[in-house]
Amino acid sequence: MRLRFWIGLVAVLLIAAGSVTAALVVHANDESNFHEMQQDEATRSARQAEAVASLSVGQLASASAFVQAEGTFSEHEFDVVAKPLLEEGVLSGAAYIPRVAASQRAAFERRYGAPIFEKGPKGPRRAPRRSVYFPIAYAVSQHGSAAPVGYDFTADPGRAPFLRRARDEGQAVATPSVQLLIGGLGINVYRPVYRDGAQTATVAQRRRALVGFVAGAFRIKDLAHAALSAVPHAVSVQLRLGGGSVVGAQGQLEDPDSAPVHIADRTWLLVVRDPNRPSVSLPLALAVIGIAMAALLGALILVWSRNERMEELQREASEDPLTGLKNRRRFEEDLQLAMARARRERTTGALLMLDLDHFKQVNDTYGHPAGDRLIVEVADVLRRRGRASDSLARLGGDEFAVVLPRCTPVEALLAAEGIADAIREHQPPGEEIEPVTACIGVAMFGDHARSSIASVVSEADSAMYAAKDSGRDAIRVFDPLAIREDAPPSN
Repeated sequence: MRLRFWIGLVAVLLIAAGSVTAALVVHANDESNFHEMQQDEATRSARQAEAVASLSVGQLASASAFVQAEGTFSEHEFDVVAKPLLEEGVLSGAAYIPRVAASQRAAFERRYGAPIFEKGPKGPRRAPRRSVYFPIAYAVSQHGSAAPVGYDFTADPGRAPFLRRARDEGQAVATPSVQLLIGGLGINVYRPVYRDGAQTATVAQRRRALVGFVAGAFRIKDLAHAALSAVPHAVSVQLRLGGGSVVGAQGQLEDPDSAPVHIADRTWLLVVRDPNRPSVSLPLALAVIGIAMAALLGALILVWSRNERMEELQREASEDPLTGLKNRRRFEEDLQLAMARARRERTTGALLMLDLDHFKQVNDTYGHPAGDRLIVEVADVLRRRGRASDSLARLGGDEFAVVLPRCTPVEALLAAEGIADAIREHQPPGEEIEPVTACIGVAMFGDHARSSIASVVSEADSAMYAAKDSGRDAIRVFDPLAIREDAPPSN
């Protein structure tokens, strides 16, 4: 019983663990699929923004090559070149920034009819003298006829370092997010323009050959719009540079995925969070159902184990532990039932009391283990000789009882003789123990309504002791008038 109980308990634990494991696997699979989908959205969005920006950066390269090939040209000519740049992509402004040496400043100001200005703490001011200027022209005057037409990037600490880096590296360079001159938050991309045919292999050569820059302005909101066009509208998107968010909600998004966006030489991070993350309802349902099944099975096992234990206790309470035959208490119950049925049906039954001859000598000579084995073997003999309706009991020591319901005196005597013969003919295992014999007392019941269990047991017991007194290996039937010998002893 204990083995079955522990096997059942292990099965319960395996079911519970299996359901939880299945729930975790399903949840992990859902999460993996969700993140794979969200990563695809981030990558697709980043590639969309990058492709649009790269198109404009490529157009800046084309404009730079045109300026380098054409040499000196007017603002109007550059407007013609820059116009195609603004028709597609995310460029919101394009300009040519000439390199003006100090010796060229006066000619530049005469050419444009106004001085070179720079951004000051209180607004535009005339640029002080320096070795080189990078002015950008305004298309329309905002201060009357004397308005400045130049704005010197050399004095702008947010842009000048990137101009110099573009000049020295010979490639497009992007600024971080800055406030654009035309309004709005964005980035500038600068592409250096060198004299046509000049040597540009080294930094020194590139500095000497520089004639200006082609600049492009990218508004952040336009880049974000290009990114959002590739993902569902419900998806949250951030465009991050460094540790901060430039576009989208501030702070960290919950459980997002990201992809890089390369614009010129700068890398941005596009962060995407899809709100349609997988529900935990299915994994939770799997876990709950599995645990519920395990709990139900566990309860059934406990009930079954309790019932089985109760049956085992009942069996132990009515069973002889050595032989498995019924004990004295159960014997008396069976005898009472047999006597009551005999009175009700007006039939007779018999009680056989059996005691082994010289059993004490077996214990004294061969030891109690040998005596116990002999008792078990005699119990097996009684089982083989008994009917299904008979009740077999061991009353203690070497004393046995057999209740024979629906039995006549002749049938009882024949049954007793059969048992005596079987015991006599039984050879115990091992050569050291001699075959044993038994004395049997027979008492009838059922024909006297006033007979009690005690009286029937006493009658059978008296008949058994009469058999012992006659010389052993004998059978005696109780006679209320006199104990008479119904069968002579066998030896």
